[in-house]
Amino acid sequence: MMYKIPLEERKMTEMRIGYLGPEGTFTEIATKTAFPNGNLYTYKTIPECMESVGNGEVDYCVVPIENSIEGSVNMTMDYLFHKRALPIVAEIVVPIKQHLMMHPRQMEKWKHITHVHSHPQAISQCHHFLKDTIPNAGRVFESSTAQAAEWVKNHPKESLGAIGNEAAAKLYGLTIVKRNVHDYKNNHTRFVILSRNPGQLELDHSSVLKNKTTMIVTLPANIPGSLHQVLSAFMWRKINLSKIESRPTKTGLGNYFFIIDAEMLMDDVLIPGVKAELEALGCNVSIIGSYPCYGVEEKVLHFFKRY
Repeated sequence: MMYKIPLEERKMTEMRIGYLGPEGTFTEIATKTAFPNGNLYTYKTIPECMESVGNGEVDYCVVPIENSIEGSVNMTMDYLFHKRALPIVAEIVVPIKQHLMMHPRQMEKWKHITHVHSHPQAISQCHHFLKDTIPNAGRVFESSTAQAAEWVKNHPKESLGAIGNEAAAKLYGLTIVKRNVHDYKNNHTRFVILSRNPGQLELDHSSVLKNKTTMIVTLPANIPGSLHQVLSAFMWRKINLSKIESRPTKTGLGNYFFIIDAEMLMDDVLIPGVKAELEALGCNVSIIGSYPCYGVEEKVLHFFKRY
């Protein structure tokens, strides 16, 4: 089923969209790209954001699920399994450009920064730059890159740096002293759009990179070769997998569930056949989304310099 915005015949301007805030983050860029005219609401944590759509406060929510450098966002995956099995209706991939920024009063002292503030993932994405360029600067973890920028803004007399995007620099009046300080050029983050209503969300203004069906699989206990049998169910049907990852079920050591991304939409034969075969092997299988994956072009990021 493919439906277009608005959902339930609402106008775009009436849509309520929750996202992991605050303003000036890459999540905001993903959200405003997907919903340029929606009513946006920020939430401090991923669980709060997911609960907002689960309890009906908003129609959709946008949360990060994976970064190409630092890997999966475990909080999102675990919450989908343990707390809120919300359908994924779309995915949007945003190129990540991390910059080192300072208060304008301190910008000439950038080589003598005492502390760098940012989100832990952003710090990790810039590890080699920090080690090689300002090795004596302490690392201070913040809840978001935007929160880091706000901290630097509020301490103009200190030689502090923040790592974040250009939108955060504009929003908080900081000066970018070094651009593109992430260690790897191919730095992208996947964000999923969640809803209470299963289906596929069509975004007219973004390009579709691929289609996916995501399922959560738990293996039967103490059966040798069960994971091999799971993968074989996809292999002989010639279904390509773009991701398979294990996470603990939190029921004891050695107990895991698997998140599997198949590169095709839900159909009438192949995916149902996989599900039936896996269930016949004793697996528990939940399909949590069959959806398009959209890409944000580089030029779209420049739109967010307007802060």
